[in-house]
Amino acid sequence: MIQSKGAKTPMVSTCKLTNEGSNYLPNPSHYRSIVGVLQYATLTRPEICYAVNKVCQFMAAPLEEHWQAVKHMLRYLSGTITHGLIIKPFPLKTMSLSISAFCDADWASDPTDRKSTSGSCVFLGSNIISWWSRKQLCVARSSTEAEYRILAYTAAELLWIQFLLKELQVPFAIPSDNLSTVQLCSQSCLTLQN
Repeated sequence: MIQSKGAKTPMVSTCKLTNEGSNYLPNPSHYRSIVGVLQYATLTRPEICYAVNKVCQFMAAPLEEHWQAVKHMLRYLSGTITHGLIIKPFPLKTMSLSISAFCDADWASDPTDRKSTSGSCVFLGSNIISWWSRKQLCVARSSTEAEYRILAYTAAELLWIQFLLKELQVPFAIPSDNLSTVQLCSQSCLTLQN
C-alpha cells in the first residue's frame, strides 16, 4: 500500500456494499484489524466516517468487495497523510462564539435492510468538535422521517454541548435540506406519532 497511488475520495461514490456474495475473505481477522485502525483514524479524520461506517457493517463475514473498499480508503489516507484537524484559535473579542451543526440522511440507502445512514458534524466557531456517521436503528418510512431522526439526534448533541457551555449562552442553528422536516420541527406541538 505504501507504493500505491493515492485515491481522491475515501470511497467510490458508486460503491454499494452488500453482504450478498460467496467470495469470503480467507482471513477475516486481518480485515477486522485494519478496519479497527480505520475506526481509530476517524478521531482526527472526519471525512472518512461514512466510509468506515460502511465497511464496519461487514465485520462478521467480509467479502472481497469489502476488502477492496478498505484498500481504497487506505490509498486515500496514504495520499492525504498530511491532512488532519486544524483547531484555530477563536478571537473572543472580535467574534461571537457560535455553535452550528450540519446533518443529513440518505433514506433507505442500504440495499439489504433499507435502513438509512445518517451523519452529522458540529462546529464551535469554525472548528469541528464532533462528528459521526451511523446507520439508523429503524427503517424510516419516508425521507422526512429519516431526516427528522438525525435532526433530533443532532439537536440532542447540541443541547449537551450547550449545557457544557451554558454560562456562555451560545445560540445554535441546524440547517436542513428537507422542507417537510423543517415544517415538522417548527410546529409548536409534536405528537408521539411524529
